[in-house]
Amino acid sequence: MSIPLLLLPGLLCDARLWRDCLPAGATPHIADLTRDDSVAAMAQRALELMAGVPRFAVAGLSMGGYVALEVWRQAGVCQAGGRVSHLALLDTSARADTPEQTQRRMDLIALSGRGAFKGVTPRLLPLLLHPARLEGPLAAEVMAMAERVGVEGFLRQQRAIMSRPDSRGDLPHITIPTLVACGAEDVLTPPALHDEMAALIPGAQRLSFEGCGHLPTMEAPDAVREALQAWLSPPRSA
Repeated sequence: MSIPLLLLPGLLCDARLWRDCLPAGATPHIADLTRDDSVAAMAQRALELMAGVPRFAVAGLSMGGYVALEVWRQAGVCQAGGRVSHLALLDTSARADTPEQTQRRMDLIALSGRGAFKGVTPRLLPLLLHPARLEGPLAAEVMAMAERVGVEGFLRQQRAIMSRPDSRGDLPHITIPTLVACGAEDVLTPPALHDEMAALIPGAQRLSFEGCGHLPTMEAPDAVREALQAWLSPPRSA
């Protein structure tokens, strides 16, 4: 039986983010998160993609994780668990932006406004990939994703991220199978933020991907695929 799986990319990412880690038995639906400037609107558009699907799993990475939590909220969370059957939060956070993070985003917006959008990704790359991967084909693919998203999409995404809510108060109410995972060397959303989320979500599974930064779906796709497969698999009876 195929499981509908809504996949939510991160900032400056597109479908390539998920290409190599899709679990067997899942039917992927990859949302376009480039067209809206609020997390709520991104979640609404993602839910439109799942119109007619009564129940589905949701996985989001980074900005996609913020949207995943909003999808969970909007998809009838109080109605017998709602439409979301499983939730995966990868390399993300339940917290709102700090003043320092917001200032960094404003600086990048200003850089883009001066016509220097191509300078954004090289500046961000050390925050996205493990140091061993900052040069080579994977880094080139990350930069190509950013070019496809484009400057207008980037600006909308940054505005959405800056205005996202603090979701920590909602986490104890999540009662569906939840995976909380990140690259062990993620410097953008460090492991401690994932420990915090996992501690607040009842029964959450907490995993780390060794030798990975912020994009383990591209850095260690086999390990991520295995984790997603286990997350979607029904529990074995005793």
